[in-house]
Amino acid sequence: MHFRKFILGAIALVVAASPTAWAEPYPSTYTALDSGPVLITNATILTGTGERIENGSLLMSAGRIEKIAAADARLDAGGAAVIDAGGRWVTPGLIDVHSHLGVYPSPGIKAHSDGNEATAPTTAQVWAEHSVWPQDPGFHRARAGGVTSLQILPGSANLIGGRGVTLKNVPATTYQSMKFPSAPHGMKMACGENPKRVYGEKGQAPSTRMGNVAGYRAQWIEAQRYIQDWEEYEEKSNSKKNDKNGENKRPVRDLRLETLAGALKGEILVHMHCYRADEMATILDMADEFGYRVSAFHHGVEAYKLADTLASKGVCGALWADWWGFKAEAYDGIQENIALVDRPEGSCAIVHSDSGEGIQRLNQEAAKAMTRGRRAGLAIPPERAIKWITAHPAQSMGILDQTGTLEAGKMADVVIWNGNPFSVYAKADQVFVDGALLYDRTDPAYQPVSDFELGQQLGAAQ
Repeated sequence: MHFRKFILGAIALVVAASPTAWAEPYPSTYTALDSGPVLITNATILTGTGERIENGSLLMSAGRIEKIAAADARLDAGGAAVIDAGGRWVTPGLIDVHSHLGVYPSPGIKAHSDGNEATAPTTAQVWAEHSVWPQDPGFHRARAGGVTSLQILPGSANLIGGRGVTLKNVPATTYQSMKFPSAPHGMKMACGENPKRVYGEKGQAPSTRMGNVAGYRAQWIEAQRYIQDWEEYEEKSNSKKNDKNGENKRPVRDLRLETLAGALKGEILVHMHCYRADEMATILDMADEFGYRVSAFHHGVEAYKLADTLASKGVCGALWADWWGFKAEAYDGIQENIALVDRPEGSCAIVHSDSGEGIQRLNQEAAKAMTRGRRAGLAIPPERAIKWITAHPAQSMGILDQTGTLEAGKMADVVIWNGNPFSVYAKADQVFVDGALLYDRTDPAYQPVSDFELGQQLGAAQ
């Protein structure tokens, strides 16, 4: 207890001294479920690093990947439970960088619509985690599709919509017990039609794309000044210098500016909803103007037009396989988009869902993008495409050091598929999160059913 008080006191001092520094007032309480060692054998393993291992073995122990071996280096089972994959495929757990599960949960009723704080063009002060409803049955359905981690974002009504949160996809009572340990916060921003429509229809600014950009820039200028005010205060405090009135006035803490300052300082990752190539180019110039970095452009139906630029700047493209044409800014989308963004060196193509249904089949969405790439003469093998739904989203979310690939020491987030995961017939047989079995297609005990799942009439005839 004394140690806990010490840690909380230290955190309070950090916040008091510098609110732009990353601190966690709503800390993760996630604890991996207890699990014994498990050895998977005779599997085709896609490690997420670009490697494909035939007839391989994978050993999980104490919630971590312990060893991976090829056919000629069989692992000793020891006391581990053995799963003979029998020609099946094994991949890292899938990761969705763009989800609204929990903030737009099922049942889809107004009482559950908690994803857009559409009360001002900039609401950087709000955090998506404070809207997450852990009982959303969509989490179970996503896990049945192999998803073990996901980023929950605010919606796109605003220029700056607030902070996102990264979750481990585990059954839980509170969002804190789903929060991915030590994952950085994301910040959702939006280009184009959505913010100018939402506020233009209210007779407010922005009502144009130029109004959008002016709105972002004004916010960044405020955030720069906020950082400067705190730096000056801290400098005077450290040197015991006061102003001409003999005072050193402490700046007022501002939650909106605190988030924006965190983004400018690289402590909070910027995720940008943006469809058109010209707007993405403008945002990249703006990032240079204010000295921050865009982690990923989301949706980006015209990302293929800027593929080389994105790769050179290390900016990810979180994209759909084939959504297009549902509004004017989505009309120039092509189905080869992901394959073209996926450059051989330095690129970061991602398949995302933005959908409670699409998240259940990220592997098949990736397969569609592979097919379109192949027809365009771009042969992308499974060992490369698996990165689109594992390593690359983990990279953009700042968690690649912990998950997203099957490497010794990383979290044992693992999926066993009934065959090639990029087949239309692919299904997740078993899903492990930190080495614990949380879904089994053949065992109802590992197929949780929520009281809130629509269409369920279990026991109605009894």
